[in-house]
Amino acid sequence: MPAISMFYGIIVYLYYLDNEQHHLPHIHAKYNSDEVIISI
Repeated sequence: MPAISMFYGIIVYLYYLDNEQHHLPHIHAKYNSDEVIISI
């Protein structure tokens, strides 16, 4: 999925058609080896 924002080393990705894994639109934010997943 496309990166929608990059700031201070944090990359934010929007996943909206990932029906196999999460079934809801959600955002991944990655910083180095850390990652957070936020459901919309």
